Amino acid sequence: MAEVIVVGGGHAGVEAALACARKGHETILCAINKDMIASMPCNPSIGGPAKGIVVREIDALGGQMGKTADETALQFKMLNTTKGPGVQSLRVQSDRIEYSKRMIEICEQQEHLEIVEGIVEEIISHDNKIEGVRFSDGREIACKVLILTTGTYMSSLVMVSDDVKESGPDQQPTTNKLSESIRSLGLETFRLKTGTPPRILTSSIDFSKTTEQPGTTEKVCFSYETETIKPYDEQVMCYLTYTAPKTHEVIHANIHRSSMYSGVVKGVGPRYCPSIEDKLVRFSDKERHQLFLEPESLSLPTTYVQGFSTSLPYEVQEEMVHSLPGLENAVIVKYAYAIEYDALNPLQLLPSLQVKGIEGLFSAGQINGTSGYEEAAGQGLMAGINASLWLEGKEPLILKRDEAYIGVMIDDLVTKGTQEPYRLLTSRAEYRLLLRHDNADQRLTQYGYDVGLISDARYQKYQDKMELIASLKQQLKEVRFTPKHDVNAYLQEVGYEPLKDGLSIYELLKRPKLELLRLIEGTDIQMDEEMARQIEIEVKYEGYIDKARKEADRLAAMERLLLPKDINYDDVIHLSLEARQKLNKIRPLNVGQASRISGVNPADIAVLAVYLQQRRQK
Repeated sequence: MAEVIVVGGGHAGVEAALACARKGHETILCAINKDMIASMPCNPSIGGPAKGIVVREIDALGGQMGKTADETALQFKMLNTTKGPGVQSLRVQSDRIEYSKRMIEICEQQEHLEIVEGIVEEIISHDNKIEGVRFSDGREIACKVLILTTGTYMSSLVMVSDDVKESGPDQQPTTNKLSESIRSLGLETFRLKTGTPPRILTSSIDFSKTTEQPGTTEKVCFSYETETIKPYDEQVMCYLTYTAPKTHEVIHANIHRSSMYSGVVKGVGPRYCPSIEDKLVRFSDKERHQLFLEPESLSLPTTYVQGFSTSLPYEVQEEMVHSLPGLENAVIVKYAYAIEYDALNPLQLLPSLQVKGIEGLFSAGQINGTSGYEEAAGQGLMAGINASLWLEGKEPLILKRDEAYIGVMIDDLVTKGTQEPYRLLTSRAEYRLLLRHDNADQRLTQYGYDVGLISDARYQKYQDKMELIASLKQQLKEVRFTPKHDVNAYLQEVGYEPLKDGLSIYELLKRPKLELLRLIEGTDIQMDEEMARQIEIEVKYEGYIDKARKEADRLAAMERLLLPKDINYDDVIHLSLEARQKLNKIRPLNVGQASRISGVNPADIAVLAVYLQQRRQK
């Protein structure tokens, strides 16, 4: 018997299993094929807009993804550097083979964690209480907690045009019986769809017709514990090309043969990562679409065509690929396909990611309706943490929307639900200036330490850093420049008038264009580039950050207004009909969560506030 069983060895499953095992709980990770643990069936990359910040958050909480991504990266690139700090994030081009290998090693070496191969077909439960799982070969393993992280492997269908096969990604097996077992518990599933582009023989690409996309020259990484990364001059190059008029012509002539447009696909595809044929339909005004050519691994001879996902027939894919600049003579090593699978309606989950009404059942990742490795890993870590806390009889860790993108994602899922593969975007976060790449440790390290995933040594290092930041800020306030100081030359260089009165470095730093490392030249203040970058952001955006924090604090008051578990919203007079239906279905934990439910308007929230006040007075 195990305390915890995690079903699925993808990015969610790995984080969930490691979190439980590292907290000392005997854990079994069930994988169809051990060699496919933490595989990358789609993009060979980690991070990106919003997603990169999630990886930083995973690391700050004590998760694994960031460390392994840094260790096995082929290229590091900081995105949106010309924009504000609230939207800047890191993306690494990963070596998909080395990433998976390293994750397998980590799982194999982890104390309290065992990997078991096989297909889980049935959930064993009694009186809505988890008791274990049954495999396709008849084996049974008992457990107290079950975490479902099945990704795209439940009742999955791989589709190329009208050719449909029962299969998981990368020709791995799928199972229909687990979906049936989930539905037998009274839970609702629905169909979703995603896809992947073709892989091209790298040596067959003429890169001279494409545009180089280099990485970032300075050191950037995901993990706060990473000390060294692949040097810039050893990082691989990515490339940019575009669709051509001929590409569009071929797609339009054959679009009726696409799985999506021929009626084969039943599930809903991703809005923010659509197939190329879907892009042409949705954005018919665009003359071309950008495509990134990305290496998959130093041990593979293939290149990934980012942005060229399709389910058109093989012969059409050949025409499409050969119409692209630089790929006129390209050899397709692996054709693109679409995949459809079962997911669990996330409105059936508590914010802890425990399934409502079933004791000991949690779920995380694409089974909850999300897309992306990072979203999956973030959920997996939180499911692992909360499953462990549940076993220990402790309250769950629920991250608020102003604390983490992970909190935004989970709140969106369990409060609003989704009808399509959910993808994190910076626009989903109303407090994105608070949820920055640079400050994930300040937001979440304390939580990671409290739940037991951050070591004493790392926590002490974090505390030392925070003390240093406070000390450096104080020094910036104390050191003042007079009108005769050499700083005037720098001020004039960037377009400012010379000083007329004395000003501190702290006050000067608030001006646009002025850089902290230049301002402290010639002073006794010492700091590295990373520290300078973080302090510069905090000082320059101090007013905006304070405003966002005050707004978040005001709204947090609604989060503290807990809703009784036994409340019947049909009995709350003056609530709108839609509000009653949604509130009874979702069962929000507090008034703040209730306010974010689609169909619950401000008047309904006012009614709830009055109801709670009257109930307390009785």
